[in-house]
Amino acid sequence: MTFLSEEPGFAELSRISRDWDPRSVLTPATRAARAKLETRWRERHGGPAATLANALSEGAARNADAPLLFYSDSEPGRLTLGEIHTEALIVAAALHRLGLSEGDAIAAQLPNWPQTAVLYAAAAALGLVLIPIVSIYGPSEVGFILRQSGARALVMPSRYRRIDAVADVPRLGETPELRHLIVIGEEAPSGAISWEELTRQPDDGAGFPAPRGEAGGLSLIVYTSGTTAEPKGVQHSHESVLAEMVHGPTPPPGVPGTVNLQPFPAGHTAGLMALLSPYVHGYPTIVMDTWDADACAGLIAEHRVTAMAGTPFLLSSMLDAADSGGHDVTSLRHGITGGAGVPPALIERAEEIGWRLGRCYGSTEQPSTTGCMAGDPLWKRAHTDGRTLGENLIRIVDEEGGELPRGEEGEIASAGPEQFIAYTDPALNETAFLADGWLLTGDVGRIDEDGYLTITDRRKDIIIRGGENISSQEVEDLVLDLAAVAETAVVAAPDPRYGERVCAFVVLRPGASLSLEAVLEHFAGAGVARHKTPERLELVSELPRTPAGKVKKHELRRRLGTG
Repeated sequence: MTFLSEEPGFAELSRISRDWDPRSVLTPATRAARAKLETRWRERHGGPAATLANALSEGAARNADAPLLFYSDSEPGRLTLGEIHTEALIVAAALHRLGLSEGDAIAAQLPNWPQTAVLYAAAAALGLVLIPIVSIYGPSEVGFILRQSGARALVMPSRYRRIDAVADVPRLGETPELRHLIVIGEEAPSGAISWEELTRQPDDGAGFPAPRGEAGGLSLIVYTSGTTAEPKGVQHSHESVLAEMVHGPTPPPGVPGTVNLQPFPAGHTAGLMALLSPYVHGYPTIVMDTWDADACAGLIAEHRVTAMAGTPFLLSSMLDAADSGGHDVTSLRHGITGGAGVPPALIERAEEIGWRLGRCYGSTEQPSTTGCMAGDPLWKRAHTDGRTLGENLIRIVDEEGGELPRGEEGEIASAGPEQFIAYTDPALNETAFLADGWLLTGDVGRIDEDGYLTITDRRKDIIIRGGENISSQEVEDLVLDLAAVAETAVVAAPDPRYGERVCAFVVLRPGASLSLEAVLEHFAGAGVARHKTPERLELVSELPRTPAGKVKKHELRRRLGTG
């Protein structure tokens, strides 16, 4: 596979991403309703909103000395925002010399390394559409993302955990719009550009043109697992990204002396925000490229970290490591957790050291919708998902979309300035929005008399393992490829470590046999992310079904203790 901008058809291919209108996938009625909501947020703030390019440039000047510490065995570093932004402008000019310009898409499957922070800022400076990809995705998912997004460039490490650029790139499949592969590290596929080569290209003085896009234009596409087999592309504007940067609950805004630690991977929305939000708040920030509970506890003790967010597994394992390793983590004051079932005992345990940890609720579509603050009562922080953050709005609706009274349970609908524009797949948008443009989240909950939301269930057929969404349908399709399997249904099994794990109920063909080891081997050969592999196998004679033939997954979850 080669990556040459001189190939025939280069100019024609480049138009795929440059001319993309993210709102074109919406129906006319939904588009009009969503436009009214967007206008509402703009009018509330008065005047045009900033683009990411402008916001990051101003933030780098205002918070030039704010340090970012990158904890990594292979790519450690400590850079100020000023240094990151200076390097980002060099990289933006180099990308422009490669032929990338405003509106083109650039994908990045990178850990929390200094180069990642530089690349994210460079993409904003040049007006590119950034596509961060989680490191756990295999060639199958990455290839799909590249094809659907029309990404012109992919940046990835030579080696990192499961990623091996030389082995993975040939398995991406056809990627006709991809023109450049940029690799950080020594080993790279033929035709790739090294990061060192990219950053040492001589400056010819031409620089790059300032982007002319508007704040409502496309700036980011994040791919996440949903109810379908393929990742769904969630499109965000400059406005929605900036709204999350300003109103995200951790670190808390306006608290002098805050030192922030964020362990989320750079391919996640939360990881992206960890690298971009310092331009807004200017706090010293620590990020980690690989989770290590003992190292995290040590970093908190060494740097007197005051604010941290994470999934329940990350935070509980850090507290365990602090106890066993003798690390003093009592500097912690502010914290948010979510993404999987949050045991109240975790919130209560944090309280014992003075850490005012609280639950939150959000999604890739609307990252920080609700959350508990440090001043909220312990019971609320331990048992509810908080009140709306920033200018977000929520309501509980019935099957017809009508609003339900406080205290009644129904589907959660949401709106707000940090909400995404639309899915890349038009089919996903058909049932995603109410007539007035509000998003139907697929989650079930209730709002109490004080305005606190509690998530009670979900309509979406997904499993959330350690904060990662997994499509039950995708896993079922792969299990059905096994010759021994006649029928299968995949549900979440409760797990104290990750919140949920993948469990496959299987009906075998007559005379067939199947082991969990055979399932593991099959998934390993499919090239999908490893966290999607079933970790529990239940062989049954039949699946419980409704009179219409639909599998009663709630009954299967009940057998496992989750429903």
